[in-house]
Amino acid sequence: MTGWLRGVGVGPGDPELVTVKAARLIGEADVVAFHSGPRGDSIARRIAASYFREGVVEVLLAYPVTTGTTDHPLGYHGLMADFYDESADRLAGHLDSGRNVVVLAEGDPLFYGTYMYLHDRLADRYDTAVVPGVTSVSGSAAAVATGLCRHEDVLTILPGTLPVPELARRLADTEAAVVMKLGRTFENVREALRQAGRLDEARYVERASSDAERVLPVADVDASTVPYMSMVVVPGRDLRADAAGRAATSLTVDTAVPQGDPEADVRGEVVVIGLGPGPDRWLTPEASTALAEVGHVVGYAPYVNRVPQREGLTRHASGNSVEVDRARDALELARKGERVAVVSGGDAGVFGMASAVFEAAETYGYADVPVRVLPGVTAAQAVAARAGAPLGGDFAIMSLSDRLKPWAVIEKRLRAAASADLVVALYNPASRSRTEQVSRAREVFLEERDPATVVVVGRDVGRAEESLTVTTLAELDPATIDMKCLVIVCASGTRVTGTGQVWTPRYVS
Repeated sequence: MTGWLRGVGVGPGDPELVTVKAARLIGEADVVAFHSGPRGDSIARRIAASYFREGVVEVLLAYPVTTGTTDHPLGYHGLMADFYDESADRLAGHLDSGRNVVVLAEGDPLFYGTYMYLHDRLADRYDTAVVPGVTSVSGSAAAVATGLCRHEDVLTILPGTLPVPELARRLADTEAAVVMKLGRTFENVREALRQAGRLDEARYVERASSDAERVLPVADVDASTVPYMSMVVVPGRDLRADAAGRAATSLTVDTAVPQGDPEADVRGEVVVIGLGPGPDRWLTPEASTALAEVGHVVGYAPYVNRVPQREGLTRHASGNSVEVDRARDALELARKGERVAVVSGGDAGVFGMASAVFEAAETYGYADVPVRVLPGVTAAQAVAARAGAPLGGDFAIMSLSDRLKPWAVIEKRLRAAASADLVVALYNPASRSRTEQVSRAREVFLEERDPATVVVVGRDVGRAEESLTVTTLAELDPATIDMKCLVIVCASGTRVTGTGQVWTPRYVS
């Protein structure tokens, strides 16, 4: 008979935080295994040693390295994969001999724990179970002794190894946060906290729950002293309390500055900015300057996420299909004296947020709030440039989305553009819920155009997954088109060069 395998969490440091179940299993095991760095000093063993039974077999699993530096032919991850394979084989030898094995893990075995890699290799072969432990997050929150997250606060747990801009963005976008994996990353983490405007509230916890525990403001920490076994805790903002505060502020401001009062002293401004189709290199210098000057960024979450976080910037990300609501929020912030950027992908004036801002201003009485619109590279330009010059002659731009207008109107306009022999760039050609529109658009064009008419399909242009397809109306497969695509149906005079580039003459032949 084979033995059983248990992954056992031993908590963040204090031996008294080992659970009753964990202590019992450690005491019953024939073999206790634990990880350590290359020097062989195991934190998990130190925590749990008092629970070992006399005569237990101890198995040290020492990492070959603790950084990404190695001469292994497959790099760091290849070296570690070999280490986990070898460790699993060592434990399998004990299990096959009928010995019961406990693998210790600091904190919880499946929470950034090394045990999980052994579990992946052994769980389908042996009687295996996981015993949860008190996590380092819980230990650190207790050390700070401040509510970590309240009511509807969102808690985000982040590795300090993330790039500073990404870490700053995520810190700014959450109410409560814990940053793990410090050590050499500490200065980057501190800079990300500063950029996110969270440095003053952040607390540093070292060796939580142990005799060597330390708690300090992150701003006061000497980076050269930070060990790996430390983390940063950023307590939540308490959404309900914030909402109450915002409501009180709103009442005060509304009393002082009546809506629609043209004589009000409006110091704020809304700048509507097109971020381009994707790459940062397609963001205009004018847009970059404006983004660096505003205090708020409002928009659909994927677009807000493209704006680098910095100190003093508040982000307001929302879902799709609430354009007028987010525009109204931006206008209200501006009326209160804030400088606000409303961001769109591509060009904000082409099926973007610019018209939504003007609609909200007209509908809800914000005519007194200054609005500026800055141009951006739009998807039609990006796809056309990749293809060559299909927009070199007269062209039209249309959206196939029927969310804001009936399909009958779209079809009427498609037929008019097709019969006029215009090049037509089609935005929003398909989505998960809209799958028939592009097929119907193709049918309309085939009724008015030669089946050999050139069609360009650009997908994720400017991104790593970019692809460009040059085909014809007859060969176009609507099933291959989704929301990531832009389709350009060319004119009768459009030509394709010997190298596959597409261009439309500036004149009618």
